Amino acid sequence: MFKKILIANRGEIALRVMRACHELGIKTVAIYSTADEFSLHVKFADEAVCIGPPLSTESYLNIPRIIAAGEITNSDAIHPGYGFLSESAEFSKICSENGFAFIGPGPEMIMSMGDKATAKKTMKSAGVPVIPGGDGILNDVEEAKALAKEMGYPVMLKATAGGGGRGMRLVTKEDELSDLYQVAYQEALNGFGNGDLYIEKFIEEPRHIEIQILADKNGNVIQFGERDCSIQRRHQKLIEESPSPAVDDALRLKMGKAAIVGAKAIDYVGVGTIEFLLDKNKNFYFMEMNTRIQVEHPVTEMVTGVDLIKQQIKVHAGQKCPDYSPDYKLRGHSIECRINAEDPEKDFRPSPGIIRNFHMPGGKGIRVDSHAYSGYQIPPHYDSMIGKLIVHAKDRGRAINRMQRALEETIIEGVKTTIPYHQKIMEDKNFSSGKFDTSFLDSFIFNSNQNEDK
Repeated sequence: MFKKILIANRGEIALRVMRACHELGIKTVAIYSTADEFSLHVKFADEAVCIGPPLSTESYLNIPRIIAAGEITNSDAIHPGYGFLSESAEFSKICSENGFAFIGPGPEMIMSMGDKATAKKTMKSAGVPVIPGGDGILNDVEEAKALAKEMGYPVMLKATAGGGGRGMRLVTKEDELSDLYQVAYQEALNGFGNGDLYIEKFIEEPRHIEIQILADKNGNVIQFGERDCSIQRRHQKLIEESPSPAVDDALRLKMGKAAIVGAKAIDYVGVGTIEFLLDKNKNFYFMEMNTRIQVEHPVTEMVTGVDLIKQQIKVHAGQKCPDYSPDYKLRGHSIECRINAEDPEKDFRPSPGIIRNFHMPGGKGIRVDSHAYSGYQIPPHYDSMIGKLIVHAKDRGRAINRMQRALEETIIEGVKTTIPYHQKIMEDKNFSSGKFDTSFLDSFIFNSNQNEDK
């Protein structure tokens, strides 16, 4: 087992990894920018190293400084969390070259799944269902037109690099394609330094379903059921739940087996997520693989009782996956709301500032993953997430009810938050029915009459 792990991240995920390490008896090293000097992950770490100014490129994305912090603290492993360098093949490679265990997949695995066109090709050859579309990167707009005509509109143009909805455009008819191709190309180039695009059939009324997997160094791969991440705004997830109201036991088993096949196809090691689109006829198609722990991992932990971060650390230390039956029944239902410092009444404009009052809910079935506290200053330089509110209950109806109660109890004053928005979703009949898809928020009307900071 590792003796000391440097956590190459910040905020709630750094704190989450730190807790897992401490329970495993592993010493921790926090890195921080000058903007995060008073963050809780710095306070609770065994050691902390300042690596630069607030700008990410000078701190959390600065590989030489992170490696130097690992060397001076005598760390033997580096955990990247999510975001920042978590899916950087270069960072994974440099960690290994400098004698650090990278608690994540090797560079070859990251590269094979990081390029979405290559990932799709890999999964297709392994027998995993994929969305109909081109076999690789588009050469030009004329090739895109030919493929679109062949598969039929609507189609999606997607950037091969990056994520977060950037470099992605829906094309409903041929005369839109040329202009949208240029928009997607430029957006991808500006955002990721890579303008390569691919094309695929647009799945109507899709649900975003992902399967959590864990793989050890002996070739064993297990799956922990699905998460439904269909409640998205501009391709950014807001609410996640497990199990999905759209997935029954038979479909769960089928999707789980496909995810295991996909992970084995690239000799995957560690935690990862195979993401699928589920259409209205219950057909599922591979979308992408995330080669890291995900923001929404707590809902899986709540319904399985498994600590995914601990298991991730253990398999990278050479331990085997725990015994797990593929027909294991998920326990109850879990929902997660991402609480961000954003103003939903002003198109989710970031709301950095000082939290004057901070009170999180409690009671049975409530979990809060957060690095915030009263007096904490939310910096403008990074993701606006304040924390994650997670509930667990016997069934989905009770989970929604518990989330409503938990949101009511949550007090965050001094900054605007997404709490009122989440409250309105929980009250929505279409959401409570479970009959929704990724377009849910396109028609969702938010009209808060609340003027308070809650």
